[in-house]
Order: sequence, then C-alpha cells, then structure tokens
Amino acid sequence: MRDRAAGRRCALLGALLSLAAGCDPEAGPLRLVGTVERDLIELVAPVSEVIVAVHVELGQAVAPGEILVELDATLARAELARSEAALAGARTGATVARHEHERIVNLRRRGVASEQDLERAEGQRDESRALLEEAEAGLTVARKRVADLSLAAPVAGVVDQLPFDAGERVPAGAVLAVVLGDGPPWVRVWLPEQSFVRVRPGTPARVRIDGLDGPLEGSVLDVARQPEFTPHYALTERDRVYLVYETRVRIESAPAELRPGVPAEVEILAAADGRSRP
Repeated sequence: MRDRAAGRRCALLGALLSLAAGCDPEAGPLRLVGTVERDLIELVAPVSEVIVAVHVELGQAVAPGEILVELDATLARAELARSEAALAGARTGATVARHEHERIVNLRRRGVASEQDLERAEGQRDESRALLEEAEAGLTVARKRVADLSLAAPVAGVVDQLPFDAGERVPAGAVLAVVLGDGPPWVRVWLPEQSFVRVRPGTPARVRIDGLDGPLEGSVLDVARQPEFTPHYALTERDRVYLVYETRVRIESAPAELRPGVPAEVEILAAADGRSRP
C-alpha cells in the first residue's frame, strides 16, 4: 500500500541521514528512525459483484469471524441450488446402481446372469460412484462461493478502511475492508551494515514517539538476512557502509491509539562485542 511504501522511504532516508551525520555504530546504543506499523489484513472481493451490506464502521473493534461486508449472492445461491439438485440425483443413481449390482451378483451365483451382465453392472456402479464424488465436490465449491461473498474478519482488530459503500459494484480483487490486527505494533528501521552482527531477534530496544511521555519498551522482532540497495558483491570496502538491513522492532504495551505511519525513533541496546545487552 502507498502508506507502507512511504514509510519504507522515510526509514531509508533516516538511515542514510544517520550515516551521513557520522553515526558510529560501535559507540553505544544504535539510534535509528522509522515508522510505526501494525498487521494489516486486507479483505478482497472474490468476484465482481454489488455490495449489499456494510455491517461495520471505521474504527469499530471486530472479533474473529465477524461479518464486515456482504456481496450479492443471488447467482452463487442459484449455483448452490443446482449443485444440491445434482447431488440428490447422483445419490439416487448411485443407490440404484448399487442395488442392481447386488441383484446381478445374486443371479450370477445361481447361473442365471452372464459374466457380461456382471461386468456391465460393475461398470455402472463404478460410474455412479464417480458421478456422486463429482457432485459432492461441486456442492463443496458452490457452498464456498456463497460463503466467500460474506467477508469476515480473520483476526481480532479494528476496522481501518472501508473503501466502498453499499450499492456499489466492485471489481474482482478490490479491497473491501482493511483490519488492523490487535497484535503489538512494530517500527520498521534500517540497520547499518557495520551493526548487523550486534543485533539479533530479542535484542532490547526503546522507542520514542512524539506526543507520548517517555520511551516505550521494545525488542527486535527480526532482521533481514539480505541487505538493501546494491548487492554486497558489487561494492568496494568503502561503499559497504551504505548497506542497510530491514529490521522490525516490536513495541511492548503500546497504547491503543498508536496508529500506523507515525514517525518513531528507535534506540537498540546492542553491545559493541556483538552480544545483546541483558
């Protein structure tokens, strides 16, 4: 999304400014800048249809499984009815074919039916079973298509975006709702190449955000294995200083009003010898 891309650009710019200002990665804590982010779950339209109902409002807390947006299911329900009828017919056919096979088997034992009659009955029985399995699979698909038109929250969170209103026809793949997950937010920063060996998941950190009193406690969530910008094998020793690694710092006990996109300053408490500080 555009907001996420803008945040990445701001974090990269902050990393470069820190380097340009002579930031020494071996002189105590690492001070980096970035933006706050949260898990964003996008609910998209499976097909092009008309929105018949929007059940939530922006900023509303939602529970897992709660229906947010409904699309018109008229055509999908008609397909479901056809699939149910096809399954009923297939079940009847399979029952008739099974009984006929049992009858021919008994006749064959008494020498009344021929071997060809038995083979024909077995073929009809097997074919009816295949048709029954196909009808059952078709019904499963039809039910899923109906269910997919009622878009539900996959996790607990807060409704962040509702791009469309009821009555609008949306194209397939359009984002109908965005949910911010209730999990802890994090700050995306860019770790200088010289500090890569000093930071690992779990390294403690502090996060400062304008408007909040005091720093928030945090820890490094993960560090990318590959650097950004020019590949390392194409750089001279002098140019390697411009390599940075995408890093996420989780914020512990973040206030509920903390939203994605907010600028943040991160202080990673990494020791100079490569070991995380206790």
